[in-house]
Amino acid sequence: MLNDAELTPMYRQWAQAKRDYPDVLILFRMGDFYEMFGEDAEIGARLLELTLTSRGIGNSGRIPMCGVPHHAIGRYLRMLVEKGQRAAICEQIEDPKQAKGLVRRKVTRVITPGTLLEDDIIGGSGHNFLVSLARDGGAYGVAAVDVSTGDFLVTQIDELPDHVAPAVTEPTLPETSAPTIDPTLAMTIDEIVRVQPAELLISPELGAEEEIEAALSAALSVPVTIAAEHSGFTTPTNELQDHFGVTTLMGFGCADKPAAIAAAAQALRYVKSAQLDGMPRLTALTTYSTSDFMIIDGSTRRNLELVTSLRDGGRKATLLDLLDKTQTPMGGRILRSAVLQPLLSVERINERLDAVENFVKNPIMADQLRLSLREIYDLERLATRATAGRANARDLRSLCVSLEQLPALRDELATAEAELLHAIRTRIDTLDDIAELLEKAIVEDPPVLITEGQILKDGYNAELDELRGAASHGRQWIAALQDEQRARTGIKSLKVGFNKVFGYYIEVSKANLGLVPDDYQRKQTLVNAERFITPQLKEHEAKVLGADERSQELEHELFVALREQVADESERIMSSARAVGELDMIASLAEAAVEYAYNRPEIDQSAKLEISDGRHPVVERTLVGDLFVPNDAHLDSEGNRLQIVTGPNMAGKSTYLRQVALIALMAQMGSFVPARSARIGLLDRIFTRVGASDDLATGHSTFMVEMTEAANILQNATDRSLIVLDELGRGTSTYDGMSLAWAVSEYIVREIGAKTLFATHYHHLNELSELEEGAQNLRVAVKEEGDEIVFLRKIIPGGTDRSYGIQVARLAGLPPQVIERAREVLHTLEQEDISAGPSRQAAKRVAPTVQLRLFEGVRDPVVQRLAELDIETLSPVEALIKLKQLQDEASEGEGG
Repeated sequence: MLNDAELTPMYRQWAQAKRDYPDVLILFRMGDFYEMFGEDAEIGARLLELTLTSRGIGNSGRIPMCGVPHHAIGRYLRMLVEKGQRAAICEQIEDPKQAKGLVRRKVTRVITPGTLLEDDIIGGSGHNFLVSLARDGGAYGVAAVDVSTGDFLVTQIDELPDHVAPAVTEPTLPETSAPTIDPTLAMTIDEIVRVQPAELLISPELGAEEEIEAALSAALSVPVTIAAEHSGFTTPTNELQDHFGVTTLMGFGCADKPAAIAAAAQALRYVKSAQLDGMPRLTALTTYSTSDFMIIDGSTRRNLELVTSLRDGGRKATLLDLLDKTQTPMGGRILRSAVLQPLLSVERINERLDAVENFVKNPIMADQLRLSLREIYDLERLATRATAGRANARDLRSLCVSLEQLPALRDELATAEAELLHAIRTRIDTLDDIAELLEKAIVEDPPVLITEGQILKDGYNAELDELRGAASHGRQWIAALQDEQRARTGIKSLKVGFNKVFGYYIEVSKANLGLVPDDYQRKQTLVNAERFITPQLKEHEAKVLGADERSQELEHELFVALREQVADESERIMSSARAVGELDMIASLAEAAVEYAYNRPEIDQSAKLEISDGRHPVVERTLVGDLFVPNDAHLDSEGNRLQIVTGPNMAGKSTYLRQVALIALMAQMGSFVPARSARIGLLDRIFTRVGASDDLATGHSTFMVEMTEAANILQNATDRSLIVLDELGRGTSTYDGMSLAWAVSEYIVREIGAKTLFATHYHHLNELSELEEGAQNLRVAVKEEGDEIVFLRKIIPGGTDRSYGIQVARLAGLPPQVIERAREVLHTLEQEDISAGPSRQAAKRVAPTVQLRLFEGVRDPVVQRLAELDIETLSPVEALIKLKQLQDEASEGEGG
């Protein structure tokens, strides 16, 4: 950095701002532009596609420079945020007209992805969370703050015991150098991913731990900021108490959660450091527990396509997209939370279902509510901008229009029967006083700028009306002056005009200069005309311009005072906004239920999961010219714990598995479901293991990803969980994969007892139904016509020993010669007469022995009995069945 003595005064201002904020781009206000200098200019010009120029900085030469117009700053800030940059706004803090010397400037705000207020920068109406992560002992605290809506959520995930994975001696898993993380951190990261932060803030000590940093960077693709060291003398608890004006955090439910408190205080400090000149009012903390909701891990969220599509990562063709009929941004945000956090309380679920049913049975009421909801803007963001001093006249007009709809909502809900709707009605404050004030004050179509007048109605303020009247009368006199002077001088082309530089003037063409009276005073010379002023015009100009200037100043003062009145009522506005959002979410679920012919599910504490004529909610909407074939599902904790689903590819196995999971999830979020009937015993978690994909960034192969997801399921599922396995063990050799699939299935049915659907092409797993109580076989019905197959899409009892892979390959368009050769090879394999016969026979002899070691720990007498058999003549599955019989005989012998 250059010596300040060598710099111009203006550049010294910039240099000081850069020293104070060295890691961000400084946007330096100069008149109508925000300028960047030096390295900032080079970065900004590249990212924003601006022309790079230069500017003199004093005795040391010139420096790179580029800038953007002040009126377009929102668009450019959004581009910087999208490209991972942070920026500081160095604003003029005094009127240049009144400044004595150099205009004073200071940094008024730091722009970061997680601390945005403006809709045009955030984009969309969803949440824009800054998530803060801290640790206290073995517990992790997570705080999520959305300064644009005022939401401030905190939770603490307490230390979990290390799980012991089930012992598997063969085959050994491939070694990997990828880091492993403890279960508590894994659950914490999954919760952070669910929130989908715009920016992640982590405490300095966590940022120093490579294990944690690697895990976070692998799970998230958002900017990660290391929080500054806290140098204050107050504790995190005292920081929060001082901010909220309380003497204890017990009222917020987090007094006994030190990690959550640390995360919340860290987030609050960061927001204050960014919102230097307009901190929005964060008036409360909401403490929640992950145990209050069904846990849906990241893999399940992706595989079920709850809020993002597997195809392109967008929202189209997701469950949220299907159910979202909301009319307000608040309702959309609450619906998204409901999809990702199904309830675990039968009472709360049924309360929501009652409310949805109320609207389903009263479509006229629902339609009237939606009409009113359609006129309501984003009340949360409007109120937040008011508290931060950033709301303009259009914001307050939108707030006025929105508040005017609230009485109609209350009136419509007066006849509702559901208790939840009555509770929502009582929470809706119609805010008549604020609506009346805004209606009296703000014109219907105000300008964006609040410093140039014309935003307040006549009659709102007597002094303002008087100034406007004086200016208006002056302008009327000036307008009449043109006709008067034309008559006086005989110059028909004479005109009276105005511009901001020269004020009012009389313009005469050069051809008529000889007719100009003596009292005209020359003011400006043009190419073809001269401009003049008279003493009378000058006098009226002073009155008009003086009145206009004072009028604009007074109007700005009155608007700021009005905005502060609104800000003082922000808690009332926020409370009503959240009630309106919940109402909108319920109305959306009801509209979806009516449009898609959904029915109310039955929710209880049983271990049953019974679905009649269930349909996949998304797939059935995307079918064109084809009807969706519904299917039943019957799972419980006894004889139907594990269902092995076999059948060809493309026949509907995956759709069936996912639709069962989605129907259960929809039921617990309080939605009607796509089924003729459904009875869902409360589930604590839904797990999915679907498809094949690698994760090269963390060093995980396709098979390692499979095994990691399977391990997560086996370590965390309970007998209240639903497990969906769509293939397992396909990323390794046939015998290894089948052995693992068998062992996993046994472990689930014997040790966990979770309700499980397992779609597989390992047809040998069908034998589990003969060996394990609680295992059943299902298959997808297929109609064969020669070499042709017809998918009937119906799930029926029983297993199958065919996958029809060659037929499906033909449908996919493989060359005929490849299909024909595949048939030949398949026939050879089935006859076990392939040319490499000795090696295959050796594999066949070894396989039963390997599988016995994997599947069953046996006692010596059983092994001896089995050794007496000619096992080389048995298939692997026959050997397993024989082994089971021998074990049963041995057990009976011991019992006798």
